[in-house]
Amino acid sequence: MIIQVLAFGIVKEIFGQSVIKIDLAGNNVAALKDVLEEKYPRLKQLASYMVAVNNQYAQPDRLIDHTDEIAIIPPVSGG
Repeated sequence: MIIQVLAFGIVKEIFGQSVIKIDLAGNNVAALKDVLEEKYPRLKQLASYMVAVNNQYAQPDRLIDHTDEIAIIPPVSGG
């Protein structure tokens, strides 16, 4: 399935654009992270990043549908 992935902050720099399309063989967040980290190895260097599905942070077993809005949220810090 082809899904659209939104990128923010440093992830946007890693992807080279704010929106990418990924051919996802699996159907969950863990599979998406595997594909993204293989295609964009710099993503693994981030201390942590989150995947949001339909504006909610998603756990690795969260199922993904091609109509979902997927966003990669980089690590954030506050002070």
